[in-house]
Amino acid sequence: MSRAEIDVEELLGSRGRIRVLRVLAESRELNISEVGRRTGMNYTSVERHLEALKTMGLLREKRYGKIRIYEAAFNKISISFERNRGVRVEVEAFQRS
Repeated sequence: MSRAEIDVEELLGSRGRIRVLRVLAESRELNISEVGRRTGMNYTSVERHLEALKTMGLLREKRYGKIRIYEAAFNKISISFERNRGVRVEVEAFQRS
């Protein structure tokens, strides 16, 4: 995944997105309601953050009828602020076995 695909301000500028990423990085797969329970956020906020993170390529979504399950699509995200080089975002993609 290229670093140009992720807008670092959009990612880091949202405490909710960081909370959702943390919960999904620590868990294998969760539905929206469980992400909301673990983050303390309401369903609508969680859904909005999940869609944004999916658009960035950081999450995968599986559908089973009306149920949507989300999982992290990464093993590691590294964001570095480098003098004279700007911001670098590196994403180590999750490989399914």
